[in-house]
Amino acid sequence: MNKKIINAVDDVIPQMTEGFIAANSRHYEKVPGVNGVAYKKRRTGKTALVVGGGSGHEPMFAGFVGKGLADAAACGNIFASPDPGTVAETAKFVQNGKGVLFVYGNYAGDNLNFDMAEEILQEEGIETAHVRVRDDCASAPPERTEDRRGIAGDVFVIKTAGAACDKGLSLAEVKRIAEKTCLNLRSIGVGLSPGQIPGAEKPTFTLGDNEMEYGLGLHGEPGVKRTVMRPADELAFVMVSAITEDMPLYSGDEVCVLINGLGCTTIMEMSIVYRKVAQLLGEKGVAIHDADINSYCTCMEMGGFSISILKLDSELKLYYDTACFSPYYAKEGR
Repeated sequence: MNKKIINAVDDVIPQMTEGFIAANSRHYEKVPGVNGVAYKKRRTGKTALVVGGGSGHEPMFAGFVGKGLADAAACGNIFASPDPGTVAETAKFVQNGKGVLFVYGNYAGDNLNFDMAEEILQEEGIETAHVRVRDDCASAPPERTEDRRGIAGDVFVIKTAGAACDKGLSLAEVKRIAEKTCLNLRSIGVGLSPGQIPGAEKPTFTLGDNEMEYGLGLHGEPGVKRTVMRPADELAFVMVSAITEDMPLYSGDEVCVLINGLGCTTIMEMSIVYRKVAQLLGEKGVAIHDADINSYCTCMEMGGFSISILKLDSELKLYYDTACFSPYYAKEGR
């Protein structure tokens, strides 16, 4: 049964945005006329960072607007890209003459609409660039990385790109940092139960009581395979092995690790997974510079989690270690 605490299906996004901004009015303001959320205390005279995508993944994307993060987020309908007008108006609201970098997941609708928005902005004399996050190594083989979809790795790309913007880097340099983050980032996820879109008669997918989907997408796209439930340690081993086969890690490497819940998986469960991930990386001589266990990039109430690993060098560590804050994601800085 589809139980949702809403008023009407057609009002979900505007009412969510209204409540989100009202609860965090010290930090956020609405972009006039569209479903865009902007950081009130954004700095002037710097490259602007705008993120966005479909709603239903909260706190991604609006929750990653803040100090040292994105300047604004363009919010689409549930699992649907924001339209080009929303993207363009959101960018215009926060740009200040130094150009705009867009960061978003590699999905057909987002690619099309953000490209159209860039054309609109460039015709008005606003310089733009984009980085499409392609961290899901289960969604396409290494020779087709351009087809890989973006999942929780968005967190790391927004973190480093936001820091690069705040340090005053040019649009070209911020794009380079964001792309470098993408190149050194891999994720993979498992689904245990489906999400449910408000108003939809059926869940996003179905699974048997003892089944799980390995390598599924953030919207419930089919994974690599469907299999029986496995213990946490076995899942961690298989997932870390898949990531390190795609992005080899060696003794002496430093990484950041994110265990991301997909909607209804508890911190207790994810902590058990992280325990094994840390052990596996330690056995390889890989040092964990920072770790995070939280639900940042979700799919309504989907059960399951993803593992994201970012391989650091001195440059990426500089931007990762810069302090940032939003009500939903913060780092003290080092």
